[in-house]
Amino acid sequence: MANARTQPGETVRESYSARSQEYADLFGSMTSTHPSDRALVRSWAAALTGPVLDAGCGPGQWTDFLAACGVAASGIDLVPEFVERARVRYPRLSFDVGDFEAVDAAAESLGGVLSWYSLVHHSPQDIQIPLAEFARVIRPGGGLLVGFFEGATVDTFDHAVTTAHRWPVAELSEQLVTAGFEVTETHTRTGSGYRPHGAITARRQITR
Repeated sequence: MANARTQPGETVRESYSARSQEYADLFGSMTSTHPSDRALVRSWAAALTGPVLDAGCGPGQWTDFLAACGVAASGIDLVPEFVERARVRYPRLSFDVGDFEAVDAAAESLGGVLSWYSLVHHSPQDIQIPLAEFARVIRPGGGLLVGFFEGATVDTFDHAVTTAHRWPVAELSEQLVTAGFEVTETHTRTGSGYRPHGAITARRQITR
């Protein structure tokens, strides 16, 4: 759902648009998520103050989950079909077509950003672009939670929709630190039937 300069936004948007129904059927509800992921997002959201953006919200299920956790959540996605589905299914919430390389939010205006598998199509050369934008819009002390494909090395693979990337936790953590975040927790999970998973929680550094 994310765009990247080595995978132009138009390519990613068109690829997901063409399979939006299939994607929504497979992954568009919380029943498709792992219990430990729900627990992690819930505990992360509980520590936030202020509005939270679901960057790469897809059909909106995580945005709705965040709202149920008690935060003021909204979602953006490159894919118009996803945004329309989210608006229909969760009419009380705000969803917009948007690019999180250029978030339509004021500097330091958000309490947090959830980026759940929405950076997987950004190349290692370009990932600092959205991370820097997240750092711009998150207030000092605010939170970032990134979910991603985990691997022993940074590498590229043929994702079902379009080219994606795996990251070792340590190397993606370094990217977050470079962007201005302090890593607070890291998580990995492996199991039958899915690719190795990683998650990183981080806090926007407070400059003195």
